[in-house]
Amino acid sequence: MVWSIEELIPHRPPFLLVDEITELDPGRSAKGIWRLTGEEAFFTGHFPGRPTLPGVLMVESLAQLGAASVLADARFVGRIPLFGGIDRARFRRQVLPGDQLDLSVEIKRLSSRAGTGHAIASVGGEVACELDLMFFFADA
Repeated sequence: MVWSIEELIPHRPPFLLVDEITELDPGRSAKGIWRLTGEEAFFTGHFPGRPTLPGVLMVESLAQLGAASVLADARFVGRIPLFGGIDRARFRRQVLPGDQLDLSVEIKRLSSRAGTGHAIASVGGEVACELDLMFFFADA
């Protein structure tokens, strides 16, 4: 089955930070891609002369992919996962205009109220960001 990120989460451009879902196991895991063209507005100011993807946007792209995995599970229709915490975040390489960010999220614990997951963003097989996410559910 082909999944559209826009069918699963409420985010929309310019704050939709996943271009494509490449694998999805509802409520368990997901893989996706964010293609950075260099035309994104944040590159202009972060940093002039040395554009770099802000780490917080990598974290958000991973959270959006994790939300898609959870919301693809029929048990969570009409809900929305919200950040509850970010643990052990590490940024290991700079992400530049033109890079493709490969995203991977594995849901570790999931209940009717909350959950946790482990997420990795990489470029060309090299880890750029790795972290643990905690989220809780609210009504959409």
